[in-house]
Amino acid sequence: MGQARTVWIERAAGVTPRLRAAAAFLMAARFGPPAALLTIRRKIVLAFLATATITAGFGAYAIHNNGVTGALMTATFDRILISLDYARGASSDFAALQAAMLREHVTGMAAEPSVEALAIEVRDDLRIAGERALSDNARAAAAAADAALTGWMDKRPSGRDVPIVWATFDQKVAVVNESLDQLVNITSGDGFRHRQAARLLVSQSRWLGALATLLMVLLAALVATMLSRQIMGPLRAASAAARRIAAGEWAAHIPRDLTQARDEFGTLLAAMETMRANIERSMGREVAMRRLAQVQLADAIGTSTEGVLITDADGQIVVANPRLAALFPGIAAGSMFADVLARAPALAATGDLCLLSGTWLRVSRSETVGGGSVSIYGDITALKEREAELQSTNECFDAALNNMSQGLCLFDEQNRLRVANPQFAEMYGLDTALLRPGTLYSAILNAKARRGYINADAAAAHAALGASGTTGVFLHQLDDGRSISIYHEPLAGGGWVRTYEDVSERRRAEAQVAYLARHDATTGLPNRHVLAERIEHAAATLSRMPGHGFAVLAVGLHDFRGVSDLFGYAAAEIVLKSAAERLSGAVRESDLVVRLDADEFIVLQADVQSPDDAGELAGRLLDALAVPYRIEGREQAIDVSLGIAMAPIDGVACDALLRHADLALSRAKTDGRSTFRYFESDMDGRLRARRQMQQDLKHALAREEFELYYQPCVDVTANRVCGVEALLRWHHPERGMVSPADFIPVAEATGLIVEIGAWVLHQACREAAGWPTPVRVAVNVSPLQFSSPALVARVASALTQSGLPAARLELEVTESVLMGDDGATLATLQQLRTMGARVAMDDFGTGYSSLSTLRSFPFDKIKVDQSFVRALGADPGAAAIIRAIVGLGSTLGMRTTVEGVETPEQLDVVIRAGANEIQGYYFSRPVPGLQLGGVIDTIQQRLAPPPQPPPPLSAPPQPTPVVRAMAV
Repeated sequence: MGQARTVWIERAAGVTPRLRAAAAFLMAARFGPPAALLTIRRKIVLAFLATATITAGFGAYAIHNNGVTGALMTATFDRILISLDYARGASSDFAALQAAMLREHVTGMAAEPSVEALAIEVRDDLRIAGERALSDNARAAAAAADAALTGWMDKRPSGRDVPIVWATFDQKVAVVNESLDQLVNITSGDGFRHRQAARLLVSQSRWLGALATLLMVLLAALVATMLSRQIMGPLRAASAAARRIAAGEWAAHIPRDLTQARDEFGTLLAAMETMRANIERSMGREVAMRRLAQVQLADAIGTSTEGVLITDADGQIVVANPRLAALFPGIAAGSMFADVLARAPALAATGDLCLLSGTWLRVSRSETVGGGSVSIYGDITALKEREAELQSTNECFDAALNNMSQGLCLFDEQNRLRVANPQFAEMYGLDTALLRPGTLYSAILNAKARRGYINADAAAAHAALGASGTTGVFLHQLDDGRSISIYHEPLAGGGWVRTYEDVSERRRAEAQVAYLARHDATTGLPNRHVLAERIEHAAATLSRMPGHGFAVLAVGLHDFRGVSDLFGYAAAEIVLKSAAERLSGAVRESDLVVRLDADEFIVLQADVQSPDDAGELAGRLLDALAVPYRIEGREQAIDVSLGIAMAPIDGVACDALLRHADLALSRAKTDGRSTFRYFESDMDGRLRARRQMQQDLKHALAREEFELYYQPCVDVTANRVCGVEALLRWHHPERGMVSPADFIPVAEATGLIVEIGAWVLHQACREAAGWPTPVRVAVNVSPLQFSSPALVARVASALTQSGLPAARLELEVTESVLMGDDGATLATLQQLRTMGARVAMDDFGTGYSSLSTLRSFPFDKIKVDQSFVRALGADPGAAAIIRAIVGLGSTLGMRTTVEGVETPEQLDVVIRAGANEIQGYYFSRPVPGLQLGGVIDTIQQRLAPPPQPPPPLSAPPQPTPVVRAMAV
């Protein structure tokens, strides 16, 4: 029988060495162990080895099955499902690709995203679907779908003007869709087969696992039975001894034969003997430790930051620590709780309470097993303060939320409303009752739809954004014209928050800014940016239209700044707007009128076949602008000049054409007003020469190239020289003597006249202070100098440094200086006169408002422009004008100087007109300062005996001799 059992065990467990060892152990346990298996430990080890070996075999099989199952699941989920997902994504992207192609063909505008970008996305989806596929059929289907897509892309129309052959187009689309559907079906079938295989393997593994478990249970029962026969007897004896010892029978009998045994039971019982002795010693140590613990507990209660009150069943206070005594004075152990409660009723409270001292306590009380109680009094003053701060913060948050300009709403992860401010409800006209916490977002969308503020598509877009979990900003355009900017921000813990801002005004402002970026604010005409675009477009069409071109006409208004100074900025705007309307009305719809600068317009004439076409348009523009403008009830004519540049003859680039047209405009202004000129190649050379002169002027002062010449001025009423006029001369190291008519306009245009004028002022004062004859010197102040607030300080500095008396200095200004801010100008003139200097008006009779100017400002002298003297003999009215000006000055108490007298005849007419002072080549040309003394002596000799002029209209005051220094 033993041999049969051995054979059964070997068959059941296999033939491995470990199983043979387990079988040998079972045999030894049944029929008597050999000498090597006397100890219980070895018996248990052998039993464990046998059980572990069988378990390992079944475990290896289970691991193998799990690996196979995992591989199937991995193939199903990691490859087939991903391949299927990308196959379906390719189908969806192909639908978007068709829509983008059709939209691009219908509208003629590139779709966003583009057709090429969507095609790349479809191919990427097909590539990944093929790479992840498990079967050759699926990979072949992916390749077929990619080939079908390539064929469809090759046959798609290339532009809006290419007609679509719908039959071919639909056929190609059907091929692509069929290929995509086949890919999806094959991939789905592969996934189904792998899933079925995995399910079958899992079912088999479950039955095998159950069988292995049952076998292991039976084997464990067999091993336990065998071991118990050799272990339970000694174990019962040892257990009985242990129970008696545990019950306190320290003298319990332990069999001696068992304690002397060599197996584990003998060791256990011997250890039990030792344990009994150790327990006796441990009990003594435990008593000592309990006493120590009581002392430590008392210390802990005494040092606790919380008040502790312990009472017994009779209501006597057993423990009252120092913290409790500090909170409630007079409490001590041994007192009755009822007596103490009469003095401090707060001791009986529970929960949170506030003492009269302001301290907050949190009281908790529990009953003890013996019928007493333990009360803990914790100080929560800091906690209450933090709660108050939190409440204040919440109130501030509510105030900020209710007073912010944007609408706000916050939803949780289930799309339920948490917070919404009144601005949100007001923005969409929602009932405030709808904004209670817990309201679903869909209910709010439906309310917006009922109010007409959102349609179904917009509602779906809003809901999709809320579920996307991404940050986004989008614009909601309402039917009532408002634009709402919505900012969506997901929250870390789930949910999201949105802010709503009404940006209608901002968008209108942005649209206005965009308009102003391309148009002139005053006239509404396009600006330089639009002109550059139109010129670039016109230049691009020249190659397609041989013999055709276009023209750029520069239109300049003369003395426009004088209109602004005279009538004010509002009147100047009226002139500009009227000029813009006239120009626009004189051109064709295909032409373009642009305001370039303050007083300059540009007309782009399209489709010009010859320069005569541009000349004809220039004539129409001159006629349109020649009509006087109505300003403040009076008519004011403004002269106009035009410059013409032809494309492609004069260039095709915008900058080149504008520069050439401006050169032609400058030439037209020079040749005469109300005319036009075509650009000529030599104009560019004159422009370069002008620029070179600008560069040389910047260094002329530092190189000491300037010099003052002086021309005498004669007082014909006293027959003596009353002064000299200093004229600025420029000795150029290469050009020689440069005419003031050439460099003074350049200095004024570049602003260098301010620095040059300051030098002339100091130089004239310094030279005049050294003359032997104490004559007066006059300095002409340019408009740029006079507009500087530092003019008065510079005049004072020049007088102080030179030592020249202020009465010998005379400053001359033109009427253009006086057409700006009358108040500021009058204040400057008064400061100069207070200083002692004299003020004269130069070139009188050539401005806009001479009479009003003379009434408004305190001039000492007026100077008649030399153009009236030159007109004597040719214009009979010139002498009458001179007499009128002289009579006006005499009436106003001002002396009069006539410039430009060169002949005896002119001198006779001027003297008969009653002029006080005369200046011109008749007496002397301008001379250097070193020659001035001799020239004055010669003139004095010529004046004796003095001529006898007719009596003037009134007896003017006798002047002090004057020397006039002209700065420009």
